Amino acid sequence: MTGRASPAKAAVGDKPVFAYIASLPQPQRGIAEAVDALAAATLPSLQRSVKWGMAYYGVGDGWCFSSGGFVGHVKLMFINGVALNPVPPVTPVGMGKATRGVELASVEDLDASPLAEWMRQVASVPGVGGKKR
Repeated sequence: MTGRASPAKAAVGDKPVFAYIASLPQPQRGIAEAVDALAAATLPSLQRSVKWGMAYYGVGDGWCFSSGGFVGHVKLMFINGVALNPVPPVTPVGMGKATRGVELASVEDLDASPLAEWMRQVASVPGVGGKKR
């Protein structure tokens, strides 16, 4: 692993995301599996894709959040995260002006309650790459 996103090829669907997650070393793989399971349980109409070397998740039109394995952690980033209440704690450094998220160093760092609420909130606003609602 490096400090950058993986070289995984862009592809839409569950299989490419599951392959991307399986390619991660531990503990990142376990963390990414837990994030994916939480997303699937939280958003019944979840869609998956690999973009820019990370797993992207969305519902309806556009992508709402992403999850990527990096050295020592998994970064869970909410697109339009500045609109979430409360705003996730990570600053926008390396994430973009409106993106916010959390860095998870272990599965124990994954606090399902606020993460699921943020997933629901961000899925209710227009995502990236989709039509405006």
